[in-house]
Amino acid sequence: MKWILSFLLLMSCAQATPHFAGVPATRVEVDGSIFDVRVRGNLAEAVRVNRQYAPRLGPIRDRAEIAMAQASGCPVMEVMGDAAVTTGVLGCDQAEGRRLLQTVRSTPNYECFDYWGGDGYDEFQCYPY
Repeated sequence: MKWILSFLLLMSCAQATPHFAGVPATRVEVDGSIFDVRVRGNLAEAVRVNRQYAPRLGPIRDRAEIAMAQASGCPVMEVMGDAAVTTGVLGCDQAEGRRLLQTVRSTPNYECFDYWGGDGYDEFQCYPY
């Protein structure tokens, strides 16, 4: 019984929150952190799907911001959440195709490469330069 419960809990780890349910994910790797990013309107959600030892929000926040910007094509105005699930307020709205605000946060310089992962995700890998 413990095994079944553990399996069910593990399966739910990379699921979207209710607001992003049904939205396809883009998998983005940023400096060793892997996120499934979903975008709806002017919000983005980055769910960290890899295991990392004792992550704090500090370094994960910057990586999640880069992942959300890469997946959405929009600047990220604010990032909230914890080390597992973060939500970003985007500076544009994909559905309307317009920029809402000018970005106020500066992010480190990363170079991202798009590649086909073969598992149904759009995938990017991002590295600092």
